[in-house]
Amino acid sequence: MTEFIKRLLAPLGAVLDFIQRYFKALIFLLILFLLFSSSEEVLKEPNLMKIELTGVIEDYEKFMEQFKEAEKNNIKGVLFVVDSPGGSVAPSIEISLAIKRLKAKKPVIAYAAGTMASGSYYASIWADKILANPGAVIGSIGVLFEGANIEELLKKIGVKEQSITAGKYKQIGTIMREWKPYERAELEKIIRDTYDMFVSDVAKARGLDINKSSQFADAHVFTARMAKKVGLIDEVSSVYEAEKEVEKLSKVKNPVWKEADKFDKFMSKIAEEGASLVFRYFFGLKAY
Repeated sequence: MTEFIKRLLAPLGAVLDFIQRYFKALIFLLILFLLFSSSEEVLKEPNLMKIELTGVIEDYEKFMEQFKEAEKNNIKGVLFVVDSPGGSVAPSIEISLAIKRLKAKKPVIAYAAGTMASGSYYASIWADKILANPGAVIGSIGVLFEGANIEELLKKIGVKEQSITAGKYKQIGTIMREWKPYERAELEKIIRDTYDMFVSDVAKARGLDINKSSQFADAHVFTARMAKKVGLIDEVSSVYEAEKEVEKLSKVKNPVWKEADKFDKFMSKIAEEGASLVFRYFFGLKAY
């Protein structure tokens, strides 16, 4: 039995023996790697930054961190790359206002890589310029509030709601039953006011006539060429041209771009896909 255990653990012993023999050499190589990689980063300190907005907009905190980093003196210009159908209203506005603040300090170009619609368009309006891929979808300036009605399902499975409320509108938007006329009217007021704010902000940011909002708003969806005609974007181009525009406005001689870590992007993509599925099935106020 002892001999068997020795044979079983032999590979592990060999590994441990190797580590023990060459531990100092491995540490030395690791230090060299860190030194050279650090010196390379110093030599190539980024002076331009790319911030990406993909998937459904639910949160703004991760973008605030990126915008704070973009405010640093070494960053001379920012490219905001968008491929998003929109999402929650409040985070979309937070991102929009962050871009407005950043724009006061350095050039910001927004680029529609695929979809720049509703909340994601709202997020982009204060950029110095909005450029779009020829195949991009732009617009959908509108607001949505939706919720399921599971009353019939509950009846079939024998479940009854019970709740205690104070305030006439406390159950507004409930999924437990059909909305009452006064509840629907209250929601419509919220939707209309949010929509008016959306349209007003777009008109201000883009220099459009709010009295002609039916041409660029009303949840119309445009191709890039159509969006340019109504004033929602400035140019139909490519991401290469968008990068060159940032370099030009930033006046950097040797552009070095800072981009998100590939592993972080991969993990974020997985999180966004899962979150978007949940987001679609729950009611809420959306620019979507």
